[in-house]
Amino acid sequence: MEGQCSIGMRKLLYTLFFLSATTFLKPCEAQTAAGNATWALLLQNAGIAAMHAAVTFMGPVIFLDRTDIGPSQIALANNVCRNDSLDQTLTYDCSAHSVMFDPASNTVRPLYIATDTWCSSGQFLPNGTLLQTGGFNDGVQKIRWLSPCAADGDCDWVESTTNVLQAGRWYATNQLLPDGTQFVLGGQFSNAYEFVPSNGLGLFNLDLLSTQGYFDWYPFVHLLPDGNLWIFANRDSILLDYTTNTVLQNYPPITGEPRNYPCAGSSVLLALDGDYTQAEVLVCGGASVMAPGNVTAQYPASQTCGRMVLTSATPAWTMFEMPIRRNMGDMVMLPTSDILIINGAQNGAQGWDSATNAALNPVTYYPDTSTFVVEPATTIARVYHSIAVLLPDGRVLIAGSNCHILYTFTGDFPTELRVEAFSPEYLDPVNDPMRPQITTAPEILVYNTSFTVQITIPTAPTGVVGLTLVSVPFTTHSYSQGQRQIKLPVTAPTAIAGSATPAYSISAIGPVSGTVAPSSYYMLFAVNNGIPSTAAWVNVQE
Repeated sequence: MEGQCSIGMRKLLYTLFFLSATTFLKPCEAQTAAGNATWALLLQNAGIAAMHAAVTFMGPVIFLDRTDIGPSQIALANNVCRNDSLDQTLTYDCSAHSVMFDPASNTVRPLYIATDTWCSSGQFLPNGTLLQTGGFNDGVQKIRWLSPCAADGDCDWVESTTNVLQAGRWYATNQLLPDGTQFVLGGQFSNAYEFVPSNGLGLFNLDLLSTQGYFDWYPFVHLLPDGNLWIFANRDSILLDYTTNTVLQNYPPITGEPRNYPCAGSSVLLALDGDYTQAEVLVCGGASVMAPGNVTAQYPASQTCGRMVLTSATPAWTMFEMPIRRNMGDMVMLPTSDILIINGAQNGAQGWDSATNAALNPVTYYPDTSTFVVEPATTIARVYHSIAVLLPDGRVLIAGSNCHILYTFTGDFPTELRVEAFSPEYLDPVNDPMRPQITTAPEILVYNTSFTVQITIPTAPTGVVGLTLVSVPFTTHSYSQGQRQIKLPVTAPTAIAGSATPAYSISAIGPVSGTVAPSSYYMLFAVNNGIPSTAAWVNVQE
């Protein structure tokens, strides 16, 4: 196909590109790695069913569940208990509903969460603090945060006693903005958006949500490189200038089924590249409009995906089919810029006991060729309330699944406490001769400023080694809030003389602005011939 890379012998070809007056090299990255994808069980019992998850720059992963679900399977530390008269199930509760999972030791530490985080939202702040908003019942207007620590630390959740959300937020979405504030939108109790911190601003109604009825919860929100927000609900989407509360553009509806809760498709903004002026979105999966509330019928899930260049003068959806129909599928951006679609069901919709026929096989989507590969199946069903997040070592962490109002360990889809990892093909040891290792990287990347990374590779690279920034989103209900990826302009690797092992230096330029990469912590991957390194943590800032 014209304009795409050939894939002879699974080797990557390279092409030249130009940025300003400097010549850089960029990989086409249109190949698959050799080897096999694999699954591994990491922990038999995490104590809670992970409804929400986020990877911290300190290493551990934060899991959250409902508080109003009865006792979990892990006790709070130091004989601490919650005494909440508003809890509908268990007012005096000595079990934890949030844990810190350590991928290095596959262990968990209980965390204390005071109010109900059921179907809440969140995202990281520029300093790496996880901000968490809303929920249900006594948590609906709450603002919480966790300042991450190492696995052996004592960090814990803190709830504000003075600041609350201006509207109740249950099934809302958060997006980190270039100035470090968070845009919080929607949910069952509000069609408006607000900012955290509010900076004196009030609520702003959004007509898009007012017209979508039941199918607009957890709206998809992506920050575009021009600083505006693309917002999708049900099948419709708009471009919003949030600084003036102005809808700049209405996009054509996507073909097919509804895509947001409770129909549960997913969405990613494809990797930003080149001069960062183009932004393209991918939306996959969903459920029949008839599926929610009609459990007996078990309508087939959507099998379609849509791609649209949001920055085109004439944007239009390009529709195609996945190998496996799916709702409740999580879309994870891999370090290679390919998209893993994992978890979910092939029939029904989101909701208590509302789906059947678990989708056990993930698929990988390759944006450069618009092709899919069906991956090996798991043996554990991950349906309603499950999560998938990318780890710095390139694995994808999988947890959660609880289709029932309370913890239920019988039936077709019992409450799932096991934690797994999916290792894509690129982690197969057959690829180790091409696997880069980052030995030196800056802790801070300054916008539009040159920096240098040093790597080692057992086999000398045959072309460019890419550097890719990957955000750490807040993942819940099949959508990763704040997920984004930026390919950085790089020079070809230069050999470092006198090194005991083959070592190379790569020069690169940081993201051009906060609209491309909002200030925060990112994973920085080196990618050689489609084989990624373990990531280095960097903080992107002015």
